[in-house]
Amino acid sequence: MHRLAERISIVSAERVRDELSKLLVASDPRLGLAALTDSGIADHVLPELPALRLEVDEHHHHKDVYEHTLTVVDQAIALETGPEGTVPGPDLTLRLAALLHDIGKPPTKRNEPGGGVSFHHHEVVGAKMTRKRLKELRFDKDTVKAVTHLVEMHLRFHGYADARWSDSAVRRYVTDAGDQLERLHRLTRADVTTRNRRKAERLSFAYDDLEHRIAEAQGAGGDRFHPARPRRQPDSGDPWHRARPRDRHGVQASAGTAHGARPAR
Repeated sequence: MHRLAERISIVSAERVRDELSKLLVASDPRLGLAALTDSGIADHVLPELPALRLEVDEHHHHKDVYEHTLTVVDQAIALETGPEGTVPGPDLTLRLAALLHDIGKPPTKRNEPGGGVSFHHHEVVGAKMTRKRLKELRFDKDTVKAVTHLVEMHLRFHGYADARWSDSAVRRYVTDAGDQLERLHRLTRADVTTRNRRKAERLSFAYDDLEHRIAEAQGAGGDRFHPARPRRQPDSGDPWHRARPRDRHGVQASAGTAHGARPAR
């Protein structure tokens, strides 16, 4: 496979698309994605994937962006289960979004003073890259549009755990997500791969709260994917209630984040 990897270039884009799609809707896509990357075939048909191996995550923890991406794909698959344990079938759109959600990180990587790393606006750059790649692979227009939209919105939730949004900001989130709202719920939850248990629980609690508010606003009476949890009561030490500047979407900035800038994750 290593020796003949470049021969994949004689295969039509439509055939590559079909084989990639079959790989992604398999029960364990990680195995196939790793084989594509390790063999060098991905360099020719999906170069954005092996490019993620060159990047270390911004917190210098155990995972690079490539391993994080494979974990997000795994977790997105686990979240395909619907109410009462029903499984509607593999969701190719969600799995493509999970696979491509961070491909904008390599071109947006910046070394910050003090040794930190940022990937500001990687969701915007990644959305453009996603659209280009899926078009080149001859995916249909609806799939290109949906996956690109999910990649562009996958960071929108970031900061809610630090500063609870206004009702109007929640409505904008729903409006902007449009018909991809349920997939966005799953992608956002799948994107949490931290080993810090307290951080993971905090993010899960915050998204439970957001989904509950969305359900209330829509008159659904409850969270579709998770039981509604009691809302945290404000107190002097609760970061949800600290006054911080709001960005152009009306969302308060996270602690330590410059006004108007999206924090890296």
